[in-house]
Amino acid sequence: MIPAPAEHPVAPQLREALARQRAAYHAAPYPTLAERKADLQQLARFIRENKEALAEAVAADYGHRSRHETMLTEIGPALAGIRHALSHLRRWMRPQRRHVDRLTYGLGSNRVIPQPLGVVGVIVPWNFPVNLSLVPLTYIFAAGNRAMVKMSENSRHLAKLLIDRMPAYFPPEKLQFFDEVGGVGIEFSKQPFDHLLFTGSGTTGRAVMAAAAQNLCPVTLELGGKAPAIVCDDFDLALAAERILFIKYLNAGQICTTVDHVYLPGDKIEAFVEHARRLLPMRYANIDSKDYTSIIDRRAYQRLTAALDEAAARGARVIPLLPGAARDDAAHRIAPHIVVGAPDDCELMQREIFGPILPLVPFAQLNDVVSRINAGPRPLAIYPFSNAATTIDHLIEHVMSGGVTVNDALIHVGQDDLPFGGVGESGMGHYHGHEGFVTFSKLRPVFHQSRFSSLKLLMPPYGKFADRVLQFLTR
Repeated sequence: MIPAPAEHPVAPQLREALARQRAAYHAAPYPTLAERKADLQQLARFIRENKEALAEAVAADYGHRSRHETMLTEIGPALAGIRHALSHLRRWMRPQRRHVDRLTYGLGSNRVIPQPLGVVGVIVPWNFPVNLSLVPLTYIFAAGNRAMVKMSENSRHLAKLLIDRMPAYFPPEKLQFFDEVGGVGIEFSKQPFDHLLFTGSGTTGRAVMAAAAQNLCPVTLELGGKAPAIVCDDFDLALAAERILFIKYLNAGQICTTVDHVYLPGDKIEAFVEHARRLLPMRYANIDSKDYTSIIDRRAYQRLTAALDEAAARGARVIPLLPGAARDDAAHRIAPHIVVGAPDDCELMQREIFGPILPLVPFAQLNDVVSRINAGPRPLAIYPFSNAATTIDHLIEHVMSGGVTVNDALIHVGQDDLPFGGVGESGMGHYHGHEGFVTFSKLRPVFHQSRFSSLKLLMPPYGKFADRVLQFLTR
């Protein structure tokens, strides 16, 4: 007889934490507006009082991460999201009046009441670990829930900071963080949460969803994919290059919503390359710049350098965009690169790049781009650049993606009043803004019957009156 596999050492700790939070939820299942605002204000206080320590911890996890990038992409958006939630929370919590079919059901009234789900699990990736832990907490707390948060194995310094300092702001029955010490993620996914939010790769997302399915736990999956920019002939190429190149090399390209590759009219390829050669040295003197971020770990660094080497070996032009060394093996840094002529079946064109490498793909007809994108998995975002409203509308209508930014890149993610989420292989569900509040709430329908119910007229024994009424209702 084969013995059952040993239980993971963290499993009892997770069960105990979940039981504690669920008991606290049952004791106070509907926090007031004032209580929810207090939670959000406390979360903002934690961020403000620890922002430098948070940036230092993230930089330590990366090897080097620009402080300005952490403030711009993590601290700032987290505080902005809290301000947005605080200003709208009263309206979000308000019960909605709905229409009643009085002819059938009498003089009753309908309401939809948003109520807390209970305990929400959050699995956080390494690339924006402050943003992707604290921004979801904004909407989890706004909806009146409690949360358990599992950090990435590549965020050990940050995880320690959160585990050590957060209890001074929130008790464990409200919020608890967990480090990844090997195998914790799957055990975490197995817990019977009331909702589970996962951000990461599609491969891991499938495993998380399968584990959650054993408890019929609903999931929100924020995945990734190959998000393209599409620069049309009528748009200023210099402006498009300026915007695309800023977003592409932010965080050294380690962003799930960043531009993965660019479609350009064939005769604009070389001009785009020249714009890149001019712009990038103005932003980063070399790969040792304090403003330029390292690749997260050795494995990711080797994957990216191998993909560059493969493309070059197969005839692509691989163009480093900074003076000096293009790579630093010890610091796992890779200079911003452009790749022209990458084969369709090479690693760079088949897999999400998630690094500072930008393939340029020529096109002659816009419908060819549409067909090519639609032949693959639906991306997390598309970035069309055109001055023609008809062109933009055509791309939005014919290419499905999680989100769209028109004439720029990535910006839709930072809009607090827009939902954020993928579609198909790039994810499912939404959070941010009101949709985040809805995701972590149960929209509970409530019908109040009046003293008189017209259904009384339709109770057995059925007769001619019932026949006439049913004939009318089914006309």
